[in-house]
Amino acid sequence: MIRISAAVDPTSSVLMSVQLRGALEYGIATGDIPANTRLPSVRRLAAKLNLSPVTVSAVYAGLQERGHIEGRIGSGTFVANHAPPPAANMLQMAEFERQIKELIQAGQQLGLSRQDIAFRLSMTTPPRPTPVRVLFLGTFLGATSAYAADLQRYLPDGDSVTAVSIEQITQGNCPKADLVVCPHTLTARAARLFGLLPVLGLTLIPNEPTRIALAGIAPDATVAAVSYFDDFLPTLKSGVTRFAPHVGHVTTLPLGFDGLTAFLAGVDVLIYSTGAEHLRDTLRHDQHAIEYRHTPDSSAVRAELMPMVDAIRTNASRQEHRDENNREQLG
Repeated sequence: MIRISAAVDPTSSVLMSVQLRGALEYGIATGDIPANTRLPSVRRLAAKLNLSPVTVSAVYAGLQERGHIEGRIGSGTFVANHAPPPAANMLQMAEFERQIKELIQAGQQLGLSRQDIAFRLSMTTPPRPTPVRVLFLGTFLGATSAYAADLQRYLPDGDSVTAVSIEQITQGNCPKADLVVCPHTLTARAARLFGLLPVLGLTLIPNEPTRIALAGIAPDATVAAVSYFDDFLPTLKSGVTRFAPHVGHVTTLPLGFDGLTAFLAGVDVLIYSTGAEHLRDTLRHDQHAIEYRHTPDSSAVRAELMPMVDAIRTNASRQEHRDENNREQLG
């Protein structure tokens, strides 16, 4: 919170309310502000940033409406926790143990010993797992495709991850899927677009090439950071400060800043967010450009996504089994 609030720039041409909303929203989305973090009170944050409490209150209200934060009576305002409840795994394990007991009882009714049942199980070829189709929704197709490729590495063979942009969905191009994954900032919109499909907001973090590139900036370099979205500027600056703490000063600018080309002519390093790639073409050969690119957080993938994928696979397998039984009965 300290690093992110420090990235809010009162001298910027971007409204302070827009910067604050973006700093909190993207901070939550990238994991810089973890789930269950207690946020400062409205008056405390307003005083720290020299803002009106009305402005901060409106920002909090907007984030709460989007499901990013929640008020807890008597405790304050906290970052919402959208991870599956720990009880989900326990319930699945209890169901698994119940099925084992039923199998043992059925075997004993046939006169089989526990050893016979265990032997038959060991010799049984496990059924092919039901594949799960994951749809990764994003704003820019190029970046979203990279997220999808990174996410595919975590999934078992047979499961698929397809990248799709919001523009494609609104144009009617919607591949079949069992689960929609997207950055936290898009969860509300994804829920509206996909109706009954489950939606998971996934934490994204700067990828390894980005972190390495930022760490390699010379300490005395003149650095500018440009964002496609105005409200992403504080998060972009916070990330640069985090991974390049040795850099003395970073100037953040929105893509629509008047005189941007002239300003960039005087910098050594340009750091740009996805969507502002064309700025590379305006640089000289002696200037360096770094794209600030994200990747799915491996901890969030294992703790939040994989349990959902397993649950969807289990439900699909049960449905296939019921359908097969119904076909046999009808036959």
